[in-house]
Amino acid sequence: MNLVLAIIPVLLLIILMAFLKMSGDKSSVISLVVTMLIAFFGFHFPADDLLFSFLYGALKAVSPILIIILMAIFSYNVLLKTEKMAIIKQQFSSISTDKSIQVLLLTWGFGGLLEAMAGFGTAVAIPAAILISLGFKPVFSATVSLIANSVATAFGAIGTPVLVLAKETNLDVQVLSTNVVLQLSVLMFLIPFVLLFLTDPKLKSLPKNIFLSLLVGGVSLASQYVAARYMGAESPAIIGSILSIIVIVAYGKLTASKEEKARKSTLKRTEVLNAWSIYLFILFLIILTSPLFPGLRTTLENNWVTRISLPINGSIMNYMVSWLTHAGVLLFVGTFAGGLIQGARIKELFVVLWNTVKQLKKTFITVICLVSLSTIMDTAGMISVIATALAVATGSLYPLFAPVIGCLGTFITGSDTSSNILFGKLQSGVAGHIQVSPDWLSSANTVGATGGKIISPQSIAIATSAGNQQGKEGEILKSALPYALAYVLITGVIVYIFS
Repeated sequence: MNLVLAIIPVLLLIILMAFLKMSGDKSSVISLVVTMLIAFFGFHFPADDLLFSFLYGALKAVSPILIIILMAIFSYNVLLKTEKMAIIKQQFSSISTDKSIQVLLLTWGFGGLLEAMAGFGTAVAIPAAILISLGFKPVFSATVSLIANSVATAFGAIGTPVLVLAKETNLDVQVLSTNVVLQLSVLMFLIPFVLLFLTDPKLKSLPKNIFLSLLVGGVSLASQYVAARYMGAESPAIIGSILSIIVIVAYGKLTASKEEKARKSTLKRTEVLNAWSIYLFILFLIILTSPLFPGLRTTLENNWVTRISLPINGSIMNYMVSWLTHAGVLLFVGTFAGGLIQGARIKELFVVLWNTVKQLKKTFITVICLVSLSTIMDTAGMISVIATALAVATGSLYPLFAPVIGCLGTFITGSDTSSNILFGKLQSGVAGHIQVSPDWLSSANTVGATGGKIISPQSIAIATSAGNQQGKEGEILKSALPYALAYVLITGVIVYIFS
């Protein structure tokens, strides 16, 4: 009975969004209320714990998630205000007029770099917004951005998910990182191909799509494997994304038509740098405050810190925000500095920020409800019931389903890191019972979590916000769901065969 009750919130959310086509804010409010009732009556979760769990979830939703979403969309809106987005569009067109190359470059390359540096939604929001400005349909832009924002999330935010997994399981970071790359190896070729095929499904384009996906996938796999094995979790996604961008741009230039090659860009270098100043500032600040500079990061992390403690389930849940290294704050500072360089006045920038807040009001409701829902499911023991039941039911076949648990964690929480916190120890523990390497099975949690990222309601809320398509969450979920299921199935087979 506990298992049936625990599954209800997840099924309800899918049914409301994907099949009844209810908007994300309404679906999440209804699902949250039902979850609270199940926790209180079905799992006998005390009212005060329920209240504090909701508050804890709301706090986690506001920071880092909502602040980062707000500032990511703010950066895009400033580019529209200063009319520099037109230059960025022109530059992408100068690299290649081939739509599939533009999509691959923006989602897999640039999006992968954003995920590697900052994570928490930036890699969905910014590429989707730029794609729409290039003339792609909003639902398509959201879908390809979600599909692309999968593999890179394993090492997102400077390797945070794997670093957290290593801490939770007491396993070696480099071994876990290497296993993650090996388990994702097939998908490093398949995801670029899916992105290319969705953009250009014509049969005559198939050889080109296959060749380019093999090229980009090969570069990604080789570079990420070397980085993971010899450097750890911080650098694979960064190095892989940068090299992918170089390869895609080179391919676009080499395969351009004679007319395209003959056409000289009218853009001056100063104009291009000015147009990209916002994103260049953001990347500079993210790198500067990353673990790549441990001394500076430690100093910044220990100043301007907000700490809140909440009593939940007989223990204290600590919520902490280090504002000087907060990705949302870095996005704001980079956007503000870049906006001023691009000619915007301070007052205009604050007007754009306020209009962005109004644009995202439904997203605020959606994300707060979803993160609170996942927090209540965790603290009330509902998530643990689902995961344990799956482990018990599958027995020796468990490695085949191990990524499903990671996927479930990300689907509910919206975070690969949170999924590893929830289920990392469970995966390692089950490995001991079925004589499988705990490193291999724990890595499977992260790999499955990257697939769950494609259909996480929080990620979908970010994607709809980027294109001002609030209310179409169900449509996007339905279009992305088959790819997420195939993704988790492939990873499950890989984990099982080599376990």
